[in-house]
Amino acid sequence: MQIYNASEALPNLINPFFMLPLLGILRLRARDLVGYGLLQLLVQAPIVFFPCRLFARQLPFNPPMR
Repeated sequence: MQIYNASEALPNLINPFFMLPLLGILRLRARDLVGYGLLQLLVQAPIVFFPCRLFARQLPFNPPMR
């Protein structure tokens, strides 16, 4: 479940569409935020993927049907 949540959240760091209303309110351009989004991606992606990879290797996968 955490891997699913992580894979859903990471594109929001690349394309911060949740910031569009805030851009209009603050009268900023999208290029003003791209650097911050890229920085978040570079910092948080390894922090998210490393524990997911670690836990995925520790937990056995049991298929629902054999």
